[in-house]
Amino acid sequence: MTEQPGSRAGRRPITSRAEVEHAAFELFARQGFERTTVDDIAQAAGIGRRTFFRYFPSKNDIAWGDFDSELERLRKRLAGYPPEVPLGDAIREALVEFNRIDPEEAPWHRRRMELILTTPALQAHSTLRYADWRQVIAEFVADRLGVPADSLAPQAIAYATLGVALAAYEQWLRSPDAELPELLTAGMRELSAAVG
Repeated sequence: MTEQPGSRAGRRPITSRAEVEHAAFELFARQGFERTTVDDIAQAAGIGRRTFFRYFPSKNDIAWGDFDSELERLRKRLAGYPPEVPLGDAIREALVEFNRIDPEEAPWHRRRMELILTTPALQAHSTLRYADWRQVIAEFVADRLGVPADSLAPQAIAYATLGVALAAYEQWLRSPDAELPELLTAGMRELSAAVG
């Protein structure tokens, strides 16, 4: 019989990354992001410090969840669009799907996005994550246009798409009744209409 990661006598073992995230989000809400330590999170989650680092490389990565896996999912989704699907439609649909969340996770996702968008200590880390995300979009656009991914058109489209996503998230955080997929779709359509 193998021991569950992080299991300790007298403590319920943490079985998922999401549970560690949720424990961290609760602490961030009570203590603030900067005043919460990795040790605080590990203790609240009932795991050891070393086990924490099996889930996340750093405290900053908690807000981003399993972002690398999500980027790979986005890359595969984009690659699955046949050439006859217009570029703008493919990007809009992929953007909406990338940001689709289980309704039960919506309150946690709100906390995640509030952290990402409003926590000064996360801004440098977020810049790196945004660059990774934009690169996936730029590579897809470049492939469609037959140009290098670092050329102007793929980069401009990737930046514009990220801008739409961030604007939609800001609206979603300000308006609890708003539906995120509708905001993302509307934002992409507004962008297309404005530059079309």
